[in-house]
Amino acid sequence: MARLGALLLLVAAASAATLLLSALPGARGFYLPGSYPHKYNPGEPLNVKVNSLTSIDTEMPFSYYSLPFCVPPEGVKDSAENLGELLMGDRIENSPYRFKMYTNESDVFLCRSAPLAHDAFALLKKRIDEMYQVNLILDNLPAIRYTKKDDYFLRWTGYPVGIRVGADYYVFNHLQFTVLVHKYEDANVARVMGAADATDVIPAGGKGGGAANSGWMVVGFEVVPCSIKQNPEDVKSHKMYDRYPSKIKCDPTTVSMSIKENEPIVYTYEVSFVESDIKWPSRWDAYLKMEGAKVHWFSILNSLMVIAFLAGIVFVILLRTVRRDLTKYEELDSEAQAQMNEELSGWKLVVSDVFRAPSNPMLLCVMVGDGVQILGMAVVTILFAALGFMSPASRGTLITGMLFFYLVLGILAGYVGVRVWKTIKCGDHSGWVGVSWRVACFFPGIAFLILTTLNFLLWGSQSTGAIPFSLFVVLLLLWFCISVPLTLVGGFLGAKAPHIEYPVRTNQIPREIPPQRYPSWLLVLGAGTLPFGTLFIELFFIMSSIWMGRVYYVFGFLLVILLLLVIVCAEVSLVLTYMHLCVEDWKWWWKSFFSSGSVAIYTFLYSINYLVFDLKSLSGPVSATLYIGYSLFMVIAIMLATGTVGFISSFCFVHYLFSSVKAD
Repeated sequence: MARLGALLLLVAAASAATLLLSALPGARGFYLPGSYPHKYNPGEPLNVKVNSLTSIDTEMPFSYYSLPFCVPPEGVKDSAENLGELLMGDRIENSPYRFKMYTNESDVFLCRSAPLAHDAFALLKKRIDEMYQVNLILDNLPAIRYTKKDDYFLRWTGYPVGIRVGADYYVFNHLQFTVLVHKYEDANVARVMGAADATDVIPAGGKGGGAANSGWMVVGFEVVPCSIKQNPEDVKSHKMYDRYPSKIKCDPTTVSMSIKENEPIVYTYEVSFVESDIKWPSRWDAYLKMEGAKVHWFSILNSLMVIAFLAGIVFVILLRTVRRDLTKYEELDSEAQAQMNEELSGWKLVVSDVFRAPSNPMLLCVMVGDGVQILGMAVVTILFAALGFMSPASRGTLITGMLFFYLVLGILAGYVGVRVWKTIKCGDHSGWVGVSWRVACFFPGIAFLILTTLNFLLWGSQSTGAIPFSLFVVLLLLWFCISVPLTLVGGFLGAKAPHIEYPVRTNQIPREIPPQRYPSWLLVLGAGTLPFGTLFIELFFIMSSIWMGRVYYVFGFLLVILLLLVIVCAEVSLVLTYMHLCVEDWKWWWKSFFSSGSVAIYTFLYSINYLVFDLKSLSGPVSATLYIGYSLFMVIAIMLATGTVGFISSFCFVHYLFSSVKAD
């Protein structure tokens, strides 16, 4: 169901390596772990599969066989799908399209549909109006379509169900397939397994056993849809895969097969095999290329340099200011310090209030615990993706990996949440069970509420994006049988761990905060603009991947952006905490969390902007509700993760700052 790509954090070494691999021309054949070449002998059958019908106009997938297409003679059978595929709305099924390796076929009759009843006719017209695409898969490669615009070609995955011209609707009933194949050689396998340039060293069909290893690998799958007027009476007695009685000429620039109520549709296809120089490890290059690559590179690098420079300046100024204050304060004797305290204002005057417990301390601990869990999940998932273990070739592995890492990291969430609770309570760990339970249920509960609401909308629309009831039960079992127990174990470990001792004592009577010139929360909310500036360019590519059906695989960029985002969030929260302490505002706990967590507000506003200006074709209240719901889910996760970074950095800074102060 969900379309969420995670947005958070870290690991510079892996990102640098990935960026280098992406930049080098020789990296085009980078091996995707988890996918292996399959050798086909000439004449061996190739089976085409179908995935859900998709549209950027509605963002609701539907089953391929919900439209009057040809059904396989053995019946429709679902392919084995992992948890991630089901959550993404993929429904991969068998299809009637059958090829034989390296055997060209033309004018193949597929089927004659039943006469279009009123409901089927109306549904087909509706899907054409909503710009639904048919997604075919051969040897794990999606069908790709090329269209020419001016002097360059555009790449598309899948092909449209049909097209509307004026008041008439035309269906693409003839498909021209081109299968790109490459000779299977031992050298290719050596290259895939990392044996450098083995293809240049071992000649094709080399000495000894070359014939035994002969065969072909599928390295490309292209489709050209055509709308051809065909007479249903001519194939009334034909069987599937018979030869069509007349020669079929596919011209993609014209359409002629208009659909009419109570009239059948004749489907045909042709396939040709073309030997290609594309080697098997490079067969995904056509899908992983991103439009505007140069703009993408230079925009991101420019943002990185500017923000790193600004963060460095802020950090240096802050260190010099704090160190000067501390040096001046430590050089005075006790009487001079007392006199200085009477004459000066600033962070030194809140020494007896700075560690006073915040309001709603349990909620703060719960949000920090969940933030650590989300952050850890993002780090590990993006690291594995950057190293190639969650490639597009392995559908659903990204979502499956995110879910797995989130469940396992429940132990870290419970530990951090209870440890912060114990620290706030000055070593008293009573109530740790309640904290652990809330950590285990807070964010998953919000996610469950949002996604269940959206799932009812998808159920009502009969979309394949709806989670089946059985999968709902599985998710609930994963939550309560794995995540909750691990969180409780983490909470137990946190209760047994020593709390962080405050360096100064806290007075029983709180100090009055002087009136401020401007609301402090206004500055907190505005602080999110700088972290947002580090990710908004990359956010565009991620949003395009999620909502425009484009493949996103530049996880090296994402790692660098997340690393910089964490640094900037920590810096911004630290600076704002220092500014609040300088005006004798000792209520820094929640402000440090939201000063960096407020980046979620700008992310949500950007999502609305993307909906209005980039998803203009998105139609219907259901589609808009789905978009808003998924965006809300995403920004809550971002708020918890970035807010946790800000809180932890501010707590460490305040603890270090006041541990250097001599206070009576």
